[in-house]
Formats: sequence, structure tokens, C-alpha cells
Amino acid sequence: MNQDPKAPTESPWKTLNSKVVYETPWIKVKHHEVITPGGSESIYGTVHFQHLAIGIVPVDAEGNTWLVGQYRYPIAEYCWEIPEGGGNLNDTPLESAQRELKEETGIVAQRWELIQEMQVSNSATDEYAYIYLARDLTFHAPSPDEDEDLKIWKLPLIKAIEMVMDGTIKDSLSVAGLLRAKVALGL
Repeated sequence: MNQDPKAPTESPWKTLNSKVVYETPWIKVKHHEVITPGGSESIYGTVHFQHLAIGIVPVDAEGNTWLVGQYRYPIAEYCWEIPEGGGNLNDTPLESAQRELKEETGIVAQRWELIQEMQVSNSATDEYAYIYLARDLTFHAPSPDEDEDLKIWKLPLIKAIEMVMDGTIKDSLSVAGLLRAKVALGL
């Protein structure tokens, strides 16, 4: 019989030295000198995110959702994604989700359900994400940040899920959010 092994509570890594090598309002990059679990000296770079990752899957009564399109500088590609952004650490994740949805799409939702928490890329970052399903929608004018050039696309939720399955949508929050929304809604 397979049983889950008990997870160790102490780190097998030993940190010899750490220093911040780069910092912006969004990230802090650290260089660490370490002893690995195997006993050898090495270096490790980590990225600390100064905000939470927040994603929202808005769904209307007819089964439509909204994607946000934008050019993503780090990968030099135009991407369609669920509405998402950074959540201030002084706000609750839900408050950040409500703000982000209204800013990017102009949508205000009356019903909110947390459908996924995730570690976005835990081998190199501490970025933590919260993804919500938003329903009972009303519509207003969007007010994106000044550094955002966004396109908004209303489409059937099932079409957005198909875009995940065929590899068109690759963004991690979008993939997780759309698949979790499919399960939450019993599609």
C-alpha cells in the first residue's frame, strides 16, 4: 500500500551568505552561497516577489468569460490571459482581485470563490498566487494602469478552456484558473 511519506520539517540546505543584488518595487533578487543537501558548496539565486499574484476568471450567466490580451516583455510575445496582476501585501487577496478585475476589464462581481492557491515557480521564486471565480457581473469602464496596453475579449468559457488544451494559452495563472473554473462549474 502506498502512503504519503512524512515531509521533513527542517531544510537540508545550509545558507552561508545571502545578499540582495537587485531590487525594484516588484521584485528582489538575492544571491546565496549555500551548502547543498548533498554537502557541496554552491550558489543559488532567488527572486522574491513584492506582491501576490492574483488571477480572476469572470463568468456571466450565459457562460462567457473575458480574457485580457497584452504584449509580455519578458517573453517577447502577445498573450491572452485571464485578468491578473499584483496584489498589494497590505490588502487581502480578495480585495486585490476585486480591484484588478475592475481596473483591467471594468467588471464588478457580486459572488467570489477562491478556486486555486499556487506556488507559481517554487524552484527560483517565492511568488504565491490566488485565483478566483467571479460571478454575478456588472459592467463599467476599465481603468488599466498607465503601463498597460490591454485588449479585452469576451468569449465562451469553454472556448477559453479549449485554448488552454490546444496550447494557445500558456500563462500559468490562466491555465490553472481556467481548468479549476471548469471543475468548479462542473463543465
